[in-house]
Amino acid sequence: MGEYPKIKSRREIDISPWMKVIEREVEFRAGAKPELYHAIGQQDYIAIVALTPDGRIPVVQQYRPAVERKTWELPAGMTDPGEDPAKSCERELFEETGYPAKAVHALGTFAPCTARLSNKVHSFFVETAPRPPGAGVEAGIELNLVSPTELGAMIYTGEFTLQLHIGALMLAGMRGFLDLSSFTSR
Repeated sequence: MGEYPKIKSRREIDISPWMKVIEREVEFRAGAKPELYHAIGQQDYIAIVALTPDGRIPVVQQYRPAVERKTWELPAGMTDPGEDPAKSCERELFEETGYPAKAVHALGTFAPCTARLSNKVHSFFVETAPRPPGAGVEAGIELNLVSPTELGAMIYTGEFTLQLHIGALMLAGMRGFLDLSSFTSR
């Protein structure tokens, strides 16, 4: 009889160079009427927890049309097609902060949203080298360097709200790169 659920049909609809809608017709049991599901298809993401030589964490602010406001986030971005995620990490970190990577540590690869997104998020912890004189940041990005306690306060007050990046911080703590207890002011 075969295993269920079964994908009966799959169609991809290009929306833009950065996104497509994936439509799947799923049959959950033999003879059942197939159900239609939609997901967003994108390139994989990179999330970067970086630590500067003086012990601060770079965070960036930019306008996000999806939520119609500026948000504070970790440096991040999408991989280019065929690009190694660790290389994407180094590129995105430098573009968004001006900090070069001294050492890159993979934290893991996970699903950002199993219900609606088909891509993966690759999280990294990066020890940065000193920022070269004159290094800039991408247009539209504001860079801030914060202590773990300051970042913890930003999370608690809702100023830093991206759940994927809070997860990357947790992974950095679980792997021993950050002391998560330093994110709270006692």
